[in-house]
Amino acid sequence: VLLGLVPLGLIRSVLSERRMRHREAIENITSTWGNAQTIAGPVLVVPYYHQVKVWKEQSVAGKTERIETSERVLGQAYFLPEDLAVEGDLKPERLHRSIYEAIVFRSSLKLSGQFAPPSFEGLKAADADVQWDEAVLMMSITDLRGANQTLSLEWNGERIPLVPGGAALPIGPVVHARVPGVTAKSKSLTFQLTFSVNGSESLRFAPFGMQNRVRLTSSFPDPSFQGSFLPVHRKVTPAGFEADWEVSYYGRAYPQRWSDSDPDPFKGDAFRNSLFGVTVVPVVDSYRLVERSIKYGILFLALVFSAFFVFEVRWPVRVHPVQYTLVGAALCLFYLALLSLSEVISFGWAYLVGAAASTLLVAGYSAFMLGAVRRALLVGLGLAAIYGYIYIILRQQDYALLYGTAALFAMLAAAMYATRNINWYRTQTPAQKPSDIP
Repeated sequence: VLLGLVPLGLIRSVLSERRMRHREAIENITSTWGNAQTIAGPVLVVPYYHQVKVWKEQSVAGKTERIETSERVLGQAYFLPEDLAVEGDLKPERLHRSIYEAIVFRSSLKLSGQFAPPSFEGLKAADADVQWDEAVLMMSITDLRGANQTLSLEWNGERIPLVPGGAALPIGPVVHARVPGVTAKSKSLTFQLTFSVNGSESLRFAPFGMQNRVRLTSSFPDPSFQGSFLPVHRKVTPAGFEADWEVSYYGRAYPQRWSDSDPDPFKGDAFRNSLFGVTVVPVVDSYRLVERSIKYGILFLALVFSAFFVFEVRWPVRVHPVQYTLVGAALCLFYLALLSLSEVISFGWAYLVGAAASTLLVAGYSAFMLGAVRRALLVGLGLAAIYGYIYIILRQQDYALLYGTAALFAMLAAAMYATRNINWYRTQTPAQKPSDIP
């Protein structure tokens, strides 16, 4: 059993290498398709002039003195929307590079809502100092390479194209557009954005509205809802999922309005901790399943060797250490076969083929090693039962430890029952007599 840990360790190293290559292939695919996407915005940015106190040096009677004065500087005021509604549909796709597969998605999103009239109360700016004509609407999209069409904004019924760049927000790359009709007396500042964006791994949103409503639908059957807020309603079926979020601005750590003279509202993890959304990658991939199955390798070795040992004790059969070694090698090769097959076919079929090959190899060899086909059939049936039960455990993500522990207790009880009448202190074989013992 201890010697069997050596090839198991080598197979683990092969698994790590193949997993690293798989990760590199996925990164190559997503780097051209689109990475994980985070949608933040929109944000209304209004420039304004205000007075700031500064210290200047000047020469007075031949002496240099520092005096306090004020300057008129241009600043930026940022306003978040009152209401923000998002409707989206995610269409998952599977892309391949060589034998490796990556799950990506196309998302069609519609953002709508409204802003309250911008208020400069508390910012010490008169209405004449506010540059209303320079007002800009900004939105952040993590990976703009995934935007496969022109982004346009519908602002108070007027369609305006969004362009990249501009005054960046501290949350990532932005697109922006200059918006007309923004004044302190504006009655309604409504917006609507409809666009498509490619991505991979996850789609997340920032709760920039005072009240946020997000609804996502997809044909992806195995979503993982993550972030600071979980859906208030979800429906997950083999045909896909539907999820609805309702989030207020009380759950975030940044304000509804700020200026560039204020401390950074997104300092630290304030922005990241407010995100919520869905992950569209399998919770357990084939490499993770292979890794979990290798953890049961020592269990296979111990159980099969224990069965051979029981045969040695109960019947006049002798198993040579070389034969134990060959059987252990056959059991270890199962994991290498499982790893190689799971990269080209589904994990279930790979497990079936590998388990069948290992079982037939060990059972066929046991027929000669134990000297009876009936005993070899018992070994084969027992090994097939163990493989089947381990497969069930691998598919149980939440109860795997419970099922595995129960199986160990059952197998230990079976071993105790099979050896209950054996006199372990007997040192002679049935062919020996007490007088022959030295």
